[in-house]
Amino acid sequence: MLRGDIGKNITRYVDPFRITKGADFRLKDHDPGETLGLKMDKSEAAELLATGSEWLAKEQEMLYAQGNRSVLILFQAMDAAGKDSTIKHVMSRINPQGCDVVSFKQPSAEELSHDFMWRYATHVPARGRIGIFNRSYYEETLVVRVHEALLEKQKLPPEFVGKRIWDERLADIARFEDYWTRQGVLVLKFFLNLSPAEQKKRFLERLDNPEKNWKFSPSDIAERRYWDDYMHAYEEAIRATASKAAPWYVVPADSKWFTRLIVAAAIVEAIDKLDLAYPVAPALLQQQLAAARAELAAEE
Repeated sequence: MLRGDIGKNITRYVDPFRITKGADFRLKDHDPGETLGLKMDKSEAAELLATGSEWLAKEQEMLYAQGNRSVLILFQAMDAAGKDSTIKHVMSRINPQGCDVVSFKQPSAEELSHDFMWRYATHVPARGRIGIFNRSYYEETLVVRVHEALLEKQKLPPEFVGKRIWDERLADIARFEDYWTRQGVLVLKFFLNLSPAEQKKRFLERLDNPEKNWKFSPSDIAERRYWDDYMHAYEEAIRATASKAAPWYVVPADSKWFTRLIVAAAIVEAIDKLDLAYPVAPALLQQQLAAARAELAAEE
């Protein structure tokens, strides 16, 4: 358990970015460049992040051993906000055998023949495991909302494609998350809040550096033209689905080191509250263990 100053400091840094009640949420109230006055060089940030990652690795082992809870961490953001690198750095010490990362791309023909949550629900982590969604079911209320022509590919009956479809989808998502939490799934949702200026800077770095050209896609520029539409869609999604059981964390993304620290701190704080522990062996198993130990000790 995180006690004393450690626990208090983590909460103090996480609280400003945690959204549990969406009614009054406004994206413009959250500065993508915020660092809460923290100043540190890369080595200091890396050392602090490593400490958090090591702690997560220990908790992951207990999560697996206990076997009655799971953790679903999802990331949403505009292009170049740092989803991939955040996952890489924050989860660097995690045992890959107990963690699944799913990156959702354009849906297949089979996926389009099902309801919009089907392909996501099948990847919710099993008990004892950590699941990470790099983009998620929220895309069904983001990119599909911004580009409504995509709805046609989902083959919905016309009477179900009305003005309230986005409110209805968000309500469905909130119900799914409530259901999952009641099945022992800890749901943590991160929106990496990047500014347009910082995105432009990172795009130019990708274009100017041959080693980073592969990260750039012409579609990145096309989507950037819809920035305001996406911000509206994100705001509506967070308003409708933020809850105490499945909170959103609107994390400043203009400073990568700060993004990673806040994401790590939020995950550490949330998992710590699960009060995980290694299971105690029942009496019969303890007798068997003692017998095995005695037999090994007696060997010459």
